[in-house]
Amino acid sequence: MSKICQITGKKAMIGNNVSHSKRRTKRSFDVNLFHKKFYYVEQDCWIRLNISAAGLRTINKMGLDAALKNAVNKGYCTWNDVKVLDF
Repeated sequence: MSKICQITGKKAMIGNNVSHSKRRTKRSFDVNLFHKKFYYVEQDCWIRLNISAAGLRTINKMGLDAALKNAVNKGYCTWNDVKVLDF
């Protein structure tokens, strides 16, 4: 999976390193992305998401089910991309 948040759709941006002499070279601004396990109450299972810090705040605000449905509707992820963990 590439470095894209499954909840917010954030991905790396391209910008410039600017030196003291104003010389510009390309660089990328990566997303604050990590793997996180959540307990999905509606399906009674554990899932793992690639999520950014902003996505985690979204889940805390809206709830996991609403955030996942919103992400699927906007096309940031599909239900097949959500990894179900077996314990």
